[in-house]
Formats: sequence, C-alpha cells, structure tokens
Amino acid sequence: MQQHLIALAVNLQLAGRLADTDLPAAKTLLEEMERDAQQALDEAAQLAQRIYPALLEARSLAAALRSAAASAGISASVEVTAGARYSPEVAGTVYLCCLAALEPAAVGTRATLTVREEEGELAFEVVADGAGSEAGLEGLRDRVEALGGRLTIGSEPGRVAGSLPLSR
Repeated sequence: MQQHLIALAVNLQLAGRLADTDLPAAKTLLEEMERDAQQALDEAAQLAQRIYPALLEARSLAAALRSAAASAGISASVEVTAGARYSPEVAGTVYLCCLAALEPAAVGTRATLTVREEEGELAFEVVADGAGSEAGLEGLRDRVEALGGRLTIGSEPGRVAGSLPLSR
C-alpha cells in the first residue's frame, strides 16, 4: 500500500507539470492515478478488516472467526459460547491469534477453533491440520501478556492455545 501512495505522490507532481504542456498525457496519467488510488483504498480496507473486522462489532466473535476461515479457504468448525460478547480488546486479540494460527494452514485443510469461558477467563484453542510454522504468533504473545493472558504455541504444528482474563 505504501508503494501505491508513493507512486501517487510522484505521479501527482508529474501530472501537474504535464497539465501545462501536454493536457492529453496529463489526463491519461490522472486516469491511471485514479485506478492506483482505488487499489490503495482496497488494500487499506483489507488491512483494516484484518486488524479489527466489522463482524466483531456488528455480530460476534464466532461470525468473525467463521468468516476468516472461509476467506482463507479453510473448512473450520467454530465453537464459541452462543450470544457471548467480549470487550473489544479481548475479542480482537483472540481473533488475531486465531487468524495467525490459521495463516500457515493450506487451503482446503480442516481446523477446529474453540473459544469458551473458564473461571473468569476466555480460553481459546486452534487446531489446524497441515499447518506449518506459527512464526506470526510470536508477535502476538506480547499483546496477550499485556492483557494479563497467556499464549501457548504447541510443540506440534497447527496447535495454538491461550487465555485472557474477562475482567481486569
């Protein structure tokens, strides 16, 4: 996305210069820039959706997890306490951990995502068949621990578990 924005800034300067000397070329460049701007906007929307999906706000953690698995082409069984609502920090962190655990799984594989309340905590577990490295989860460990939780990256590939306190 950053590359698109840099290219737009450069092309905007060029279009300004062309407007004085070659109006048709400036118009062509502006049309190209419009496409580039739309592509940058689409990428920004995808990034925002990944960071905090609207489904977490509008519906539930279960709906957001099902959507993430379907978007990744993974057949997933998602078990989340029906009708449960969690703070944005907790729901968003669980979502990101589950998403990071699903990322290395190959398209067409199966996964099980379980989220349940246990003794004042929200526990979650992801088991994804055929998953590779969970390297992306290491960066989330700090976030989980900052919220008073813990994250366990299984010794076997494709298994991740964690928990977060429901109240602090």
